[in-house]
Amino acid sequence: MLMPKRTKYRKVMKGRNRGYARSGYKLAFGDIAFKAVEAGRINSRQIESARISATRHIKRNGKIWIRVFPAKPLTKRPLEVRMGKGKGPIDQYVMNIKPGRIIFEMAGVPHDLAREALTLAMHKLPFKTKIITAEMSNEIF
Repeated sequence: MLMPKRTKYRKVMKGRNRGYARSGYKLAFGDIAFKAVEAGRINSRQIESARISATRHIKRNGKIWIRVFPAKPLTKRPLEVRMGKGKGPIDQYVMNIKPGRIIFEMAGVPHDLAREALTLAMHKLPFKTKIITAEMSNEIF
């Protein structure tokens, strides 16, 4: 599972997830990728599930880059606990995803096989995404 080794603060405020990606919207390593079309959150389980499905489909040929890292702690109170008594313990780590952010990149496999593998990985995520190639890389959506 992906999680930070250490953080400056143990718990953080929720914040808002508005606007478009200002970084991470261009291809940097591979030649085909998929990017978010809508905002959402991604946790380490979803990243790992998508990674496994994509690598199994390409039979461990080529290379996959994960361009996101869940570093924001989310807290959760236990079930059936009364109100008050402070903030709950850390439940999971997430990353806020804005539209235009590249999630996975892939190289070293034929484009039709890479497209199938990325489609399988896209189904594991809780927000809409689309596949892009090097020609479409400079567009935010």
